[in-house]
Amino acid sequence: MFGFLKSLDVTKTHTVTEAVWFYITGLIMMVGFTTVLGYVLGHFGVVDKVGSFFDGGSTFTLLGTGFVLLLSSMIVTGRKLTGDLFSILLVGIAVYLSFTMSLILGLVPVALLTTMPSKS
Repeated sequence: MFGFLKSLDVTKTHTVTEAVWFYITGLIMMVGFTTVLGYVLGHFGVVDKVGSFFDGGSTFTLLGTGFVLLLSSMIVTGRKLTGDLFSILLVGIAVYLSFTMSLILGLVPVALLTTMPSKS
């Protein structure tokens, strides 16, 4: 039923086509995650204005940036790339782009990170 979630395997080195599917699946998961969590937080009165998915500086941007950070850190630690400076730089770029520019743009370095081979 949830076969498309196999593309979110963070320990597998992806080809370019698989990285594109990782990007699409991660984007779908991020939209669902931020929408549901934003609604729940707004319903319980934790946040006043939830905003929309395409607004910058709203609750969706903060939740999506957290999702990008969580996903990219799972990739880096799952592949034992914590000592690789380029991987850490890609994580920083992904978080910066997702917070300042767009969440859609912030997932591009994360998809690029999945194409890097893991260290043994």
